[in-house]
Amino acid sequence: MSTEIEPRRAGTGVARPQAAPSGTGTVPAPARRGRWIWLFLLGWLLQVAVRLWLASGQTMPVATPDEAGYLFAARVLTGGTDADLSYGTVYRGGYPLLLTPAFWIGDDPVTVYRSALVINALISALMLPLAYLLLRRLQVRRRWSYVFAHVTALLPGVLFYSEFVLTDAVLPVVLLGWLLLLHSWLTEPNRPGERAPRRVTLYGTGASLLVAFAYTSHTRGAVFLLVHGALLTVAVVCRWRPWHSAALTALVAGAVTMAGTILNHSLLPHLYPAGDNNLSGNLARRLTTQDGLAWMLSLGTGQIWYQAVATGGLAAVGLVTVGFAATRRGTPARLRALALGILAIVAGIAFATSGALPVEYRIGNYVYGRYLACVTPILFAVGVAVLLRASRQTLLRAVSAAVTLTVLTACVVQWYAGDRLSRFTYTRYDFPETSFLTWDWTSFRLWHATLAGLTLLGLAVLATLLRRPSRQAGPTMLAGLLAAVALAMVVTATDRIARPLVRETTAYTDLRGRADLKHTRSIALDWNVPWTIRLSHYYWAWWSDGSIFDARWTKPPRNVDMVVLYWPKNVPPTATWPGGAPEGWKVLDHRRTPEGDWVVWSAPPLAVGP
Repeated sequence: MSTEIEPRRAGTGVARPQAAPSGTGTVPAPARRGRWIWLFLLGWLLQVAVRLWLASGQTMPVATPDEAGYLFAARVLTGGTDADLSYGTVYRGGYPLLLTPAFWIGDDPVTVYRSALVINALISALMLPLAYLLLRRLQVRRRWSYVFAHVTALLPGVLFYSEFVLTDAVLPVVLLGWLLLLHSWLTEPNRPGERAPRRVTLYGTGASLLVAFAYTSHTRGAVFLLVHGALLTVAVVCRWRPWHSAALTALVAGAVTMAGTILNHSLLPHLYPAGDNNLSGNLARRLTTQDGLAWMLSLGTGQIWYQAVATGGLAAVGLVTVGFAATRRGTPARLRALALGILAIVAGIAFATSGALPVEYRIGNYVYGRYLACVTPILFAVGVAVLLRASRQTLLRAVSAAVTLTVLTACVVQWYAGDRLSRFTYTRYDFPETSFLTWDWTSFRLWHATLAGLTLLGLAVLATLLRRPSRQAGPTMLAGLLAAVALAMVVTATDRIARPLVRETTAYTDLRGRADLKHTRSIALDWNVPWTIRLSHYYWAWWSDGSIFDARWTKPPRNVDMVVLYWPKNVPPTATWPGGAPEGWKVLDHRRTPEGDWVVWSAPPLAVGP
């Protein structure tokens, strides 16, 4: 198989647009430039509006514990109260830094949360110009680059997660921005012995800032940082860039990474006073045992399967194309290095996150799409470029390889997971794309989803082949098909997953109207109350210091304003305080819910002296 999507200009990797000939009917360059500026501005605003519309029903964190962890970290960074998340996953401080303006704007939890979603929308919509630049570098025509950049920005992995306070709302933009900047740093031409232009230094510095931010925001950023360092080293060894340029780029990455590490460590005593869940220990055990390696490889393969199916096979086309570019003899060395970097990021994220995962007895352990969603827009754009630019022979070979990859990964999932795909817990939030493909939001269907994804790939290929008789019909049909499917996936996921979760969690936990939460200075929660309920109570009691105790072994604290206790079956709410409630304490609220049963006790009001 030979690729025809490589740049024609070796060394730069960028398709240079040719100036329009002067004469009658031509548009002056400044006018064209102004028109494109307006197109991108209006397109970005449209993408922001779509995100705000979809997120309009979100009023509280439901992707727990992740959303709550980032919100509480941002609250601490703005001088707010602590929340005890001990023995949970550590949520880093980079992304919460972006959310701090939400805390300056709002003075109640819902306003803060919705402001955070506005910040998400403003950043996530930047996928439009970045995807356009990527498609242009893949030599897709300007018009179609703009159209398919909109389609890329509508992918569920980009759009759906922007409805939640998650790093996944910004990581796809961060990773693609890093890739474009590093590509420019590596491939910007300069003569031997000539000092690199100032913009080259800016490219390297920008790439380092983004990769260090990713590391400060999520453990997946460690994979980005390792690949970044490896590419800088290769650039020096191969003399693609002078050592002082690479040293400056590495210095920026190291300095910002160190600052981010200090920031993250500063959050630990406020959020994890008793320690975390030691995911690094899980990874170490998995790497050193045969069963652990089988777990990692199988679950990582499931993540790759999910990305292939969720994008109608186009991410699989992109992945096999990147793999071929990394191994083909004729690929320019700098592009080969970048292709290997992308493959390393895909493999590193898929297998490292799988190795760190605890056994949770849920289907999402074995097939999951969120961790690799940050790479999906890149692979999707490469797949689009193949469909639009490759010869018929190359296209059919790439599609055949993608189909083979998708089926093989599905076989690995079936072999390793087996009947656990039907026995274990189905969490609807884990499957926004495949639920749409199988039209089933209550169970997971591996082979139905595989067939549906490959059917979409077949339709995309048929639409593409229409470009032979008409250069316009094929890309138009392809863009329409992909955009319609992506939007349908996100709209149905919002309607059937996101908004029901908000309604249910609010009904199960909302204490507004029952307690004076704004003047509740501290709240203590029984460890036996399910963690989804505990985190929601932390959220509603926004102004309160939160702590945890275990009522089986420890008496509820009396130096707090509110205590939440587990409510056993066949026990009246007033009998839930171990040994009897202290004088003045009273039951404020109690609920039995599918998530767990709880009783809220409030402290007596402080005595007021004469």
